[in-house]
Amino acid sequence: MTRASISISPPNDEWIQSQIKSEEFASRSEVVNDLIRRARKEQTEIEAIRAQLIASEKSVEQHGWIDENKDEMLDGFKEKARKNGKL
Repeated sequence: MTRASISISPPNDEWIQSQIKSEEFASRSEVVNDLIRRARKEQTEIEAIRAQLIASEKSVEQHGWIDENKDEMLDGFKEKARKNGKL
């Protein structure tokens, strides 16, 4: 494991100490590593949302906006299925 020396502001140090006192963590390293894990997970989630938004924007560029509500869309799908003999 890599060792690192970091400076922590007094309010952040107090918070870290409170986490250790609450026995949620046993050491400063555990607290810091947990924060880093959470930040990495959050970043991954943000990247996934960003990819979905980009895909949605590309779909709108290709197909345009849908002006129908969900019931109108469902009726359209049913009508198409009837015409194709699938309903």
